[in-house]
Formats: sequence, C-alpha cells, structure tokens
Amino acid sequence: MNAFPSISPLSRLALLAGSTLLAALPAQAQISDDVVRIGVMADQTGTYSGNGGPGSSLAVRMAVEDFGGKVLGKPIEVTTADDQNKPNVGINMARQWIENEKFDTILGGSASSIAFGVSSMMKEKKKPYLIAGTVSSDLTGKMCSPMTVQFIVDTYQLANAGVTALLKQGVKSFFFITVDYAFGAAMQADATKFIEAGGGKVVGSVRHPLGASDYSSYLLQAQASKAQAIVVLNAGLDLTNALKQAAEYKLARNGQKVGVFGMTINSVSAMGLEVAQGLQITAPYYWDRNDESRAWAKRFMDKNKGVVPTYIHAGAYSATLHYLKAVQAAGTDEGVAVMAKMKATPVNDFSMKNAMIREDGQLIRPTYAIQVKTPAESKGKNDLYKVLEEIPGDKVFRPLAEGGCDFVKK
Repeated sequence: MNAFPSISPLSRLALLAGSTLLAALPAQAQISDDVVRIGVMADQTGTYSGNGGPGSSLAVRMAVEDFGGKVLGKPIEVTTADDQNKPNVGINMARQWIENEKFDTILGGSASSIAFGVSSMMKEKKKPYLIAGTVSSDLTGKMCSPMTVQFIVDTYQLANAGVTALLKQGVKSFFFITVDYAFGAAMQADATKFIEAGGGKVVGSVRHPLGASDYSSYLLQAQASKAQAIVVLNAGLDLTNALKQAAEYKLARNGQKVGVFGMTINSVSAMGLEVAQGLQITAPYYWDRNDESRAWAKRFMDKNKGVVPTYIHAGAYSATLHYLKAVQAAGTDEGVAVMAKMKATPVNDFSMKNAMIREDGQLIRPTYAIQVKTPAESKGKNDLYKVLEEIPGDKVFRPLAEGGCDFVKK
C-alpha cells in the first residue's frame, strides 16, 4: 500500500529526507510549564534561622542570578517558606508545592524529622531533594532515597572528625548534652561508635528539648560526671545558649573540655570570642579560606547587612548551582534525568573543586579542622577561625558499604 498516495515522487523524497534530518537532530529541551520552580524550605525565624534561614534563601537567589536567571531559555522562580521546624508544616508545604504548584525541586535545611518526610515524598514524586543544613546520616543511610542529595555534612562526618580530635588530645571519658530529636539521636549514636572504637567511654548523657533556654541542670549533671569532655550535641540558638552558660560554670578550670561538632560561624559571632575561643570544630567551608571564597562572601555580606555566610549558606548556593547545571546538561527538568546528571558531574564552585555525589546521595567533599581564635588573634569581627588542617572527604564520611542504603549496588 502506498504510504503517500497523493504526493508526487519528488515531494515524497523531500519529505523522507526531512524526516531523516529531524531524527538526527538532538531532542528539544523539555521544561515543564515553561518555568523551573525551586522551593526553599527552612526555619526562617526560630532556633536554626541564623544557620540557614533567610541567608539560605539569599544564597539560592545568588546562584540563580549567577546562572543567568534562565535555564534552557526558561525563567527560574524561587519561592521561600518557613517550615517552623515542625514536621506537619514542612511536609504538607512540600506536598503542596510538588502536587499543586508544580515545583521542580526543593532545597531544605532544618529539622531531620521534616527531611525524612520530605525525602520520602520526593522519592515518590521523582523530584530532586537538595539538602543543605539537615545533617542526620540516616538520610543517606537506612532512610536514603535515589532522589535525595546531602550537600554539606552529616552526623557521621561531624562525629568522626570531632571525636578523633578529642581522642588525639588524650580524652578518654565523655558526657553528652543532646537535643532531643532525630538529629541529636543520630549524632550521639555516631559519636558513641567512634569513642568506643578509639578506646574511650561514654559515662553519661542527658537530653534537652529543642529551643531550651536554661541549661543549668544539664551542665550540673555533666560537671558531676567528672567526664574529661562534655560534648554538646545541638545547633543554632540552642548551642549558643548552652556554650554561654557552660562558660559561666567555668568547666575548663575544672579540667573538663567542651566539645562541639556541628557549630556554624553565626554561633561564634553570637557568643563572642571571649566565650568561644579555643573551641575546635570542623566545617566544610570558611569564608576567609582563599581569594575565591572571600570574593563570594563579600557579595553575600553586601546583600546581607554585613552578616558573614555560614557553611549552610555556601551549601545552599552550591546545591542550587549544581542543580541548574544538571538541568542544562540533561536538556530537561524531569527529575530522574536531572539527578543522573547531578551524580555524573563533578561539583565545582568557590567552595569545592571536583567533588562527586556518591550513589547514596552523599556529596564527598573535604572538611576543615578549625580552632576558634582568641580575641588577641582576631583582626576584625569576622576574623574568627584558624584552619588547622584540610581533611579529605573519603577520610571523614561513612564508607558507602556501611550506610545500609537499600538501593546501593552491593
């Protein structure tokens, strides 16, 4: 049967040639709804607002601006919302964004209890979930998702680096003051493994609610334990308040060290060098590390009333820029294709070079061993850290085979 009964032989040849040419051309870029929508979900006013919060939203918008405001010729929209550190608020908000408002990705960075629910939902919807601030190691372990990427640090990495530093100083006994939710539980579990593996002992622990203001009873229990190190496992305003009160108890004069594993630079600024001096911490980014990091930090501070960026802010920028590069490379905003490009492509920006996202979703990047400067050492209000050592990512993050991620190839 003639497929082209009313077309002349010459026209038929032209049509066939045109079809062959079209088949040889690359597929056209596919952007759903002619816009790429990014949702930024964070604690905007509460305990963790200084760690990420409005600063993370600013960093995301800076990444969009640096990318040119469009991807594959389509506009990029950024929407910010306050999850209030409440799982029901955060998870319902994420579902509204994805199901009803057709968002393409969500960047999150507050309570682990929110991240677990959002990660599960994003897996179901096949949308990339970019984590820049939430640190539970379970997000790339037993609760992993092929659509979730952990861009900054996790509790395993923080505990590994923090405990190792204390053991090197001869500390053998530890007491934990731990925030009472998933982040604190994961951090304490990870830290305990490293302490016991290194020949140390946990002599006690106590838990406090998120947003606590009075730490006196917890500090008295820690003091009475006679532990050589009191490790405070919380963050944000909780950490600032705990360390200020610990200084009042003069624990160091009694020979007890105070350890912190997840402190961001805004907490150091809030408590001041008189309180924070000498603390040893780890961080994947410090604004004054090199010329490139200083240049980005200056831009950030100029837009943020002079407030210095935390490593969470830097991570929000990195995650957004890498996502947009992946959309561009994939030629689509379809989630699975974009995630494949994200994992196949090195992360390169002002804060890291050639870092790779592992199969389980953990970005493997260097971290820095840092000591907080004394007031005499500091040359200005944001001159807060001495970088002691750069630690390769493969030395501090959990080995892939040990995470328990169910989709990782054995």
